[in-house]
This record gives sequence, structure tokens and C-alpha cells, in this order.
Amino acid sequence: MTEQRAGAGRQAGTERSAGAERGAGADRPADTERLADADRKPGAGQRAEYRIEDLAHHSGATVRTIRAYQDRGLLPRPERRGRSNVYGDAHLARLRQIADLLDRGYTLASIKELLEAWDSGRGLGGVLGLVAEVDGPWTDEEADRITREELDRKFGGNPDEAAVEEAIELGVLERIPGRPDEFLVPSPQELAVAAELHAAGVPLRAISGHLRELRVQVEHIASRFLEFTTEHVFLRYLEHQPPTDADAAEAAALVRRLRPLAQQTVDAELARAMRMFATRHLQQHLGAAPSVPAPSGDIPVALPIRTIDAVRGLVGVEGLSVFIATAAEREVHARTLDALAAKQGEKT
Repeated sequence: MTEQRAGAGRQAGTERSAGAERGAGADRPADTERLADADRKPGAGQRAEYRIEDLAHHSGATVRTIRAYQDRGLLPRPERRGRSNVYGDAHLARLRQIADLLDRGYTLASIKELLEAWDSGRGLGGVLGLVAEVDGPWTDEEADRITREELDRKFGGNPDEAAVEEAIELGVLERIPGRPDEFLVPSPQELAVAAELHAAGVPLRAISGHLRELRVQVEHIASRFLEFTTEHVFLRYLEHQPPTDADAAEAAALVRRLRPLAQQTVDAELARAMRMFATRHLQQHLGAAPSVPAPSGDIPVALPIRTIDAVRGLVGVEGLSVFIATAAEREVHARTLDALAAKQGEKT
């Protein structure tokens, strides 16, 4: 669903920026355009009127997009006047609403439902408030900036272009337009951890590889937490499509209350697991008998990044652990059967 919404947003951006597809309205001489604007400019007691090319020009959509929205039922049909179609300010406002919702990640199907609710008088305020709550920051950490000189100094003073490019790819650093020697740091804490690990002797490539692996596991945890809270908390607020203003406002308040719980839970469980494994690891190296009970349930297993990427490409992040576990179990069963068959063959 996330990919679908993101795709819709990208599609909308392409549609709004594709000036070449705006039809005749984009190619008309300036004098003709001003004349058309003057013709449709309302006087006292008159309403604005647009031809489709003018509507495309003022909304940023293309003529093709406007017609597609009409076919989908997202945009009301224009008024037919003789042989011409005439649009009004309501059409322009609707196109801007659609563009805003696409930018927020909604699909066209979802937008149609929201606009139908709007037309029936139910409003969008609560829904957009819920979207803003979910889209808002999930951490109190504030982004920072760092110069290239400071970055090199933080990581030992040796410039490493490949490491910088990988950090940008991972989102640890972001380029700042017009400032080639300065970067935005979305999470200064994450960068500080990388610097400490590097100072302790961990190669940068190993740090980035570990971050990639960690993200897969954390994304799985986040996905499971959202499934859990949706099933037990938020599903009742989402039964109406779209939810009512009251339900959306209450759901937004719950998001604010529950938002810290995921991080608090992960912090507590990580502390428990780190103590357990660190103690056992130290005892093994010192030759002492382990006094920590063996873990039950799931056990983290390190896998090559290329394996994780390949499986994720097949089944996505949500199916990653299940696919790998199933494949491993199948291999164990196959080897067990092979061993039994070999023993039977030896007897005969």
C-alpha cells in the first residue's frame, strides 16, 4: 500500500510538472493568454469561467489529467455552452485539493472516497489532522548540518568519497542544494554512533553493512507493531471510509499517546537481549560455564546483505522473515530425509 501511495504521489508530481502535456494552453502566445484571462475575468456579480486549457494553466495539471479525473469521477463535468465546455472556480479548487492529497500520499481511489465525503458534508479536517499526526516526526531529535571538513575530521581526517556516497544512499547524510561542501544530518545520533564505531576500529563498509541489515530487522519490528495496534486499537476508527471527523480526531490523539510505546518497548527488549548475549559471549571467551538461560522464541541470525536484498525483492519486507524461516525448515527436512534414506540404503 505504501508503494502504491508513493507511486501515486510521484505520478501526480509528474503530471503537474509536465508542461509539454498541457496542450494548447501551454503553447499559446502571452498576448493570447492575457486575452483569454481577460475574457474570463469576472466582473461584479459574475463568476470566473475557464476553458480547459486555461484550467490546466492555472491548476498546474495537464489537459489529459483533467479529462482523466473527469472520467474517474474525481472532477465534476463542465457546463456545456454551445460547442464549448466551461469550467469554474469550483473545478480549480477541486484540482488543487486533489494535488494536495496526492502529495500527502493518497491514491486516486482513496481521494475519490474522501472527496465524496466532502461533497456529502462530512468534511476532511479530521482525516487530514490524522494524516498530519502520522506524517509528523516520530522522534524529538532535530536534524543538524555538517560541513565536509567537519565530516572528514569526525571520521579520522581521511576523505572517503565512496563512504560519503554510501551515507547519502542510506539517508545518513543528505545533500543541500547549492552547498556542495555541506550536508544535512537527519539523525545526528546515528552519525555519532557511526563515528564512535569507526574510532573503535570498525571499518566504514562494515558499519554501513550493519546498518542495512539492522534496518531490515527494525522495519520488520515496525511493521509488526503497526499490524498489532491496527488490529487491536485503530481498526474500529477505520471502519468508515473515510472515517468521520470525530473518529479521525480520536485516532490522532491515540497516535500521539502510542507513538512513544514502540521505541520504549524496543529499548527495553534490546537492553535485555544485549545483557543476555553480552554476558554469554564474555563467558564463552573466558571459558566460564554459561549461567544465562538459553533464549526462547526467535533468535536473531546474521545473514549476508545480498541474501536479504534478494529475498526482500521477492516477497517484500513483511514476508522476509517468514520466507527465510520456511526455506531453512524445508532444507532441514530435506537433509533429514536424505540422511534417513542413506541409513536405510546402508542397511540393505
